Amino acid sequence: MNTGRMRELGEKRSVIRELFEYGNKRKAEIGVENVFDFSIGNPSIPAPKELSEEICRLLSEENPLSVHGYTSAPGDLSARKAVAENLNERFGTNFGAENLYLTCGAAASLTISLSAVVEEGEEVIIFAPYFPEYTVFIETAGGKPVSVPCKWPDFQMDFEKLSEVLNEKTAAVIINSPNNPSGAVFSEDSIKKLSSILSEAEEKFGRKIYLISDEPYRELVYGKTEVPFVTKYYNDTIICYSWSKSLSLPGERIGYILVSPENPDWKAIYSGICGAGRALGFVCAPSLFQKIIPKCVNMTSDFSVYEKNRDLLYNSLAEMGFEAVKPEGAFYLFLKSPEPDAKAFSEKAKKYEILIVPSDDFGTEGFARISYCVPTEQIERSLQSFKKLAEEYSL
Repeated sequence: MNTGRMRELGEKRSVIRELFEYGNKRKAEIGVENVFDFSIGNPSIPAPKELSEEICRLLSEENPLSVHGYTSAPGDLSARKAVAENLNERFGTNFGAENLYLTCGAAASLTISLSAVVEEGEEVIIFAPYFPEYTVFIETAGGKPVSVPCKWPDFQMDFEKLSEVLNEKTAAVIINSPNNPSGAVFSEDSIKKLSSILSEAEEKFGRKIYLISDEPYRELVYGKTEVPFVTKYYNDTIICYSWSKSLSLPGERIGYILVSPENPDWKAIYSGICGAGRALGFVCAPSLFQKIIPKCVNMTSDFSVYEKNRDLLYNSLAEMGFEAVKPEGAFYLFLKSPEPDAKAFSEKAKKYEILIVPSDDFGTEGFARISYCVPTEQIERSLQSFKKLAEEYSL
């Protein structure tokens, strides 16, 4: 472990967290209603009432030693069975409890998976724009992140550039769809093409290349948009999931890793997952929230507010002259900066108490992320400030 690097990570927060803390300071100074904080992806709608009712039932009716006690390291068997059955019903798959490892959210899922399949010095491909912590997770696992830009204006994968960087050191490829920060959803054609390219690369280089699908926003899509279920297209798939967004539980840290049984070596991979979880100290995810899974596995929060926010924000900013791709999923708008320097654009937005995240740490220049999982009233109040910002750029 590189202690110097750990200190550096501890002393410097991510750009998202820095902006979030700046927002908290400004709210204390001038009032919450006067700061338009679009910095962090913290769900603004409540969890389903049935979830709260199940928590109350567990706490009042079940044995507290069971509710709060250890589960098996990979997670409670009934919870894993419930997830497998739900996925099989929805996607026509054939998963069992033995394919699932419950985790402390998607971040734990990713760090465990990377540690399980990446050797020191190997490469992991990520598509830009990407969640900034990917680079931290990859480097901590001993890997080297390799960024491949997605295409503007639809933010679909650029397969020509992908083919250029695939080599004998490529251990894994991470995808995130619906995407944070762009809101793009990779189409079925894109997933099929990606699967074909990776299969050819495996044969060419004589090694496994794992496709790690980071899916905390899987259910959060709009209209008739569908998210392809990746194990149906590529056998060497590992899925990392979290209920943080689908059930509005970001602070409870509950998710899972799914190892596709279509991979002939899945048992060895799963053993690696278990070993990595043990080595990293990620055994036994929060037991109370493991126990609510069988009751809540079919539920989601009410996403209609996010769709209303998306339409209001996208349409209003487009009328002002700003440019962005309309998100198909998640709750982020990736706004094209009116000037090349996204950090300068973000700083100018602060003059109008608008907090948006510059795109540089997402691996892409010239954009800013707006997280619209906020009360609709905040967006309505912010529009006059956005208009002033647009006028400053003569849009």
